[in-house]
Amino acid sequence: MGRIIEIEKSMIPYKFEISLAEELFEIEVHYVTDFDFFTIDLFKNKESLVYGEKIVYGVPLFNDVADSRFPKVQIVPLDDSGRETELNWSTLSETVFLNVYEDSDT
Repeated sequence: MGRIIEIEKSMIPYKFEISLAEELFEIEVHYVTDFDFFTIDLFKNKESLVYGEKIVYGVPLFNDVADSRFPKVQIVPLDDSGRETELNWSTLSETVFLNVYEDSDT
């Protein structure tokens, strides 16, 4: 089981630093009110790696990127209880969390 990245919905939009696979990144979280979804911007060494990555339930973030600058972990939005199947304002950080999996966790 991986660790969880806590998202503070009351602070959105906001940016925070996080260590992933012993590398420091910055993540900025946004919420798209009209369509009830969240996006992530990812930075490393003040350089933007991605803007507006939509957080989709069960789909690893940055899954379609083959770039050595990105985190060497999988970040997957999941509900470990298995009750939820979608990610929205009601479920994020309530029942659905961003789970971080190192290679040894998969």
